[in-house]
Amino acid sequence: MTAKYEVHGSVAVITMDNPPVNGLGYSTRLGITDGLQKANADAAVKSIVLTGGGKAFSGGADIKEFGSPKALAEPNLLSVILALENSSKPVVAAVHSVCMGGGLELSLGCHYRIAAPGCSVALPEVKLGLIPGAGGTQRLPRAIGVEPALNMIVSGEAVKSELLAQIPGQKLFDKMAASAESLAEEALAYAQAVSDTRPLPLVRNLPCKHPNGDAYFQFARNMVKGMAKNFPAPGKCVDAVESATKKKFDEGMAFEREIFTALMFTPESRALRHIFVAERAASKIPDVPEETPKRDIQSVAVIGAGTMGGGIAMNFLNAGIPVKMLEMKQEALDKGLGIIRKNYEAQVKKGKLKQDKYEQRMSLLSTTLNYDDLKDADMVIEAVFEEMGVKEKVFKELDRVMKPGAILASNTSTLDVDQIAAFTKRPQDVVGMHFFSPANVMKLLEVIRGEKTAKDVLATVMAVSKKIKKTAVVSGVCDGFIGNRMIEQYGRQGGFLLDEGCTPAQVDKAMEKFGMAMGPFRMGDLAGNDIGWAIRKRRYQEKPNMKYSKTADLLCEKGRFGQKTGAGWYDYIPGKRDAIPNAEVVKMIEDHRAALGITPRKISDEEIVQRLVYALVNEAAHILEEGIASKASDIDMVYLMGYGFPIYRGGPMNYADQIGLFNVVQSMQRFAQNPLDDAAFWQPAPLLAKLAAEGKTFN
Repeated sequence: MTAKYEVHGSVAVITMDNPPVNGLGYSTRLGITDGLQKANADAAVKSIVLTGGGKAFSGGADIKEFGSPKALAEPNLLSVILALENSSKPVVAAVHSVCMGGGLELSLGCHYRIAAPGCSVALPEVKLGLIPGAGGTQRLPRAIGVEPALNMIVSGEAVKSELLAQIPGQKLFDKMAASAESLAEEALAYAQAVSDTRPLPLVRNLPCKHPNGDAYFQFARNMVKGMAKNFPAPGKCVDAVESATKKKFDEGMAFEREIFTALMFTPESRALRHIFVAERAASKIPDVPEETPKRDIQSVAVIGAGTMGGGIAMNFLNAGIPVKMLEMKQEALDKGLGIIRKNYEAQVKKGKLKQDKYEQRMSLLSTTLNYDDLKDADMVIEAVFEEMGVKEKVFKELDRVMKPGAILASNTSTLDVDQIAAFTKRPQDVVGMHFFSPANVMKLLEVIRGEKTAKDVLATVMAVSKKIKKTAVVSGVCDGFIGNRMIEQYGRQGGFLLDEGCTPAQVDKAMEKFGMAMGPFRMGDLAGNDIGWAIRKRRYQEKPNMKYSKTADLLCEKGRFGQKTGAGWYDYIPGKRDAIPNAEVVKMIEDHRAALGITPRKISDEEIVQRLVYALVNEAAHILEEGIASKASDIDMVYLMGYGFPIYRGGPMNYADQIGLFNVVQSMQRFAQNPLDDAAFWQPAPLLAKLAAEGKTFN
């Protein structure tokens, strides 16, 4: 059992012991109820303390049991809370560090609560597309008041225990301990002090009213509706808390359970739960054990002070890691420093960064024009022009100057990391670190594992990525890695849709309605259409038989490279990002279509979405088969964190699973019949065909 039972004088202490956050798995729940039975059966025991060992009281549900029968096995959490309430001897919850979700609901079932200062208290279920399911919506409003409780439940954000203790009339914490260190001793003393108190107080018996209930809850609904249009859970939180003010406690509990169960089966909640697990799984590499030793990264060098280099440097400065930035010319260094300062000053102006923090970060940044000055850095990341000849010069210099054991990383978005590693005599120290633009904002980091990349290098980079607050996903070496290899097929389909009758605006609107942050043509304008053009020119030589629409080439021949030139698929006004449709571009598409002898047809939004999204899915299935990605959920994380795929759909692979892989394959076979599309591409990847035939899913 993952709970310990000890007796200190007349007080029994039940300590949850399920690291890292004392998740309320079956074994822990059983340990709590067994401890309660022992304590109530022992005449020498007068009161009980319930607490958590290690670094948490309890973080709530055990994610290892998500969706499994064990999560509901008796005693389930509702039964444990009932057992606490029904204990004939007073139970004191001694909360510290982390008290969240089911952990907070558990404490609310105890008769008394004593809290250590600095404890993070939350009901974060809304972040998984759910509402609290073990009485949180019914007990928390009774303990701290309706409005503070609803704010906590709808946002899912944590609040410190000492702030909650200051709410007038609150009954959440009966006592605040002087410190985390004295909590255990103070909890024992408090349990002894209340041992003879009868009747035992229950949160469920506290009154729950709002003076202007109807008006307040209507206002809350309007606010939530505007903020969470694609997610049903926040609105349901309002319904559940309102029921606490209007129904008897047991009726409110039944209503909460009804909502919780219904939300469990919504695609939005499934997507959010999938992301929760996928984000944690991304850091786990099958053949690199967690205990793999990591190299010590105390200082970093960045080659290149452009937009990318500056953004990369900011990540490390934000984490308190000194950075030395190298450029070839002083003018380029000055310009790069100016951009970093401007970014930080904008944060200061908005109140997101304090002046002293800004100055502290800038003090960690130094610059140089000389490679020899980088020799002591523990890690170096190059962010130079994406051309193999340029990379070769940089890595030969780094090989010459960097100390043994330094990690040499390339911020390449498509180039062969094995070839880059071969420019050095230490390929085991070379790795790809593909940051996404803007590098100081985007959460995704593709970590490219070369054939000879050492396991400790990989483990170190994954640990560093966590330190700089990135979601890192490991990719093998191939052209474009995971994200850009897939986006190429997405863009190709966009081109075919123009040839067949769509306008750029129609395609973009369909994808944005689906939930993408921006459609393929707005995305091309943002990234720079010349980048895609350069890749296509390479493809025409490497794969002369591959089909492409030539429309994008015609656009680039006109010099319409996107936002940076003020004109791409759309027109742009300086200082604004609004995409304004251009009549000449539409005519160019129509003329090209006519020259090919194509009669345009009406294309539905559904077909647009299916062709673009299933193109991602089919290419991803090839990526999985080849071992470029180790699991489908990693591909979902790449698209959620780096490419604007809608969170509430859980990534392209999760979305395909929800639709049903059989249905995806059926649609692909239909697209293969289209003479203007690429029939060869629409042959389902063997892995996709196999899973569909067996009725299985990617995840």
